[in-house]
This record gives sequence, C-alpha cells and structure tokens, in this order.
Amino acid sequence: MRKNGCVAVGDTDMYYVAFGEGKKTLVVLPGLSDGLWTVNGKAWLLAGSYKKFFKDYTVYMFSRKNNLPKEYSIKEMADDQAMAMKNLGIERAIVMGVSQGGMVSQFLAANYPDLVEKLILVVTAPYANDIIKSVVTKWIDMTSNDTHTNLMLDTAEKVYTRAYNEKNKKILPLVARITKPASYDRFLTNANAILNFDAREELAKIKCKTYIMAGNKDNTVGNDAPYELKAGIADSELIIFDGLGHGLFEEDKDFYNKVLDCCEAIQGET
Repeated sequence: MRKNGCVAVGDTDMYYVAFGEGKKTLVVLPGLSDGLWTVNGKAWLLAGSYKKFFKDYTVYMFSRKNNLPKEYSIKEMADDQAMAMKNLGIERAIVMGVSQGGMVSQFLAANYPDLVEKLILVVTAPYANDIIKSVVTKWIDMTSNDTHTNLMLDTAEKVYTRAYNEKNKKILPLVARITKPASYDRFLTNANAILNFDAREELAKIKCKTYIMAGNKDNTVGNDAPYELKAGIADSELIIFDGLGHGLFEEDKDFYNKVLDCCEAIQGET
C-alpha cells in the first residue's frame, strides 16, 4: 500500500503519505526541508527507504499543516500533529523525528504520552543553541538577499560531508530548481519556530524508550546536542554515527536498518 493523503487539522488540513501493510505503526516527522518541499503526492518517491518495514509496519510521514500562521511554535506543531494522528485513528505509534521533526517529536512525546510508544530522535537538539541559531538565521537572511541555488548550496555544506557533496555536486542545481517555492512564507514560519524552540523543561516528561541518533560532525545542531538530550531523557540510548553530520540519514547505508532495529528492540533492551 502506498497512499497520498490529507487529514483535517482544526481549520485547515495536513498532507501525509502512508506505505506498508503491517499492524505496527511508525510515524515520521521530517525537518525544515518540509518548509520548501512537502510530502504531497510523493508516496512512491518516499516509500523506497522503508521497504523492509512494509510487512510488519504501516509507515506514515507527515508534513506540517497547510495554511500556517505567521507565528507558529514547535509546541503548537506537536499539538496539531497529535490531532492529525487521532483524526487518522492512530492510537499509538513509534515516532521518528528528524532535525526539526525531532523537536516536534519531543513535545509530542512529553505532552501526548499515550500516543507515543517509542521515540527515535535523529540529528536534533533540545533547544535552539548558538550553532542552530547561527545556521538558521543565515538561511532566513538568504531567502531575501541571495539566490535559491546558493541557499541550497549552503544547506548542503552544513548538512553533508565534503565527500558526499563532491560526489553529488552535479545534481545540486537540479535539486535547487525542484525545491524552489513560489513563496518562502512557509519556510520562514518553520525556521522562526526553530529559533524560538526550547524543550529542556519537557524532557523529564518523556517516559517512553528513546533512541537518539547523531553524527559526531554535525555542523547544523552541533555535537553537544545529542548528549544534552540523553541527559534529559531518562530511558534513552545514544547511537553515534562516526564521521557523519546532519545528513547521516542519507549518507549512512545502514541507517534504515538501524531504525528498524530500534523499532524491533524489546522494551528494556539496550
């Protein structure tokens, strides 16, 4: 099953894709890139990485809601995500949040514990530290004073290793053309939400088993962030990807196998 869907959320709606036939549920929340390129209509494109999940899991990947208010906090995103899950009949799920999606996931797990069976936090942080603020502020500025291609090039520099960028440098201009939005309004709302994000006081409320995946060369959220998450979340385990940074989920060939291992791990295992 591969489905492109849309679910009501308050006075608007939210795009999602779903794939797989399993009884267990994995919910995936993407990062800031969703401000440029939503999941709408991309079920076939996005399903490939999750083929090993199809038998036992139904995987849902959500965008942020449509018709974003200009000021929209990470906590409000989590509230809307909970509403979307309930409206789809998702009563309990493993939740994987990547980058900004991991920020949303922290509030989701803290404030809606009945919805979150297990948490996987990928390349994210518990608050907007100085590194995050510097990177995201530059991207915000570039939306008004530079080209979209240069914004994408700067993003690639911050997210991927030099070797990965060198290997893929010919396709970056194509990516820039595909991802250029008609307006940066959605991106700016998401980016400004990151600058105001702080979930440190929420971490103690997260009671589910949590896996924290991070590279040790992350130029977007910094290398202290995963350790701060682990210190704040009682039942958490840290998985470090040596030599990789913020784009480890694309660069590490075994990433999705490791995610599946976390999903399948018996409660209490380390």
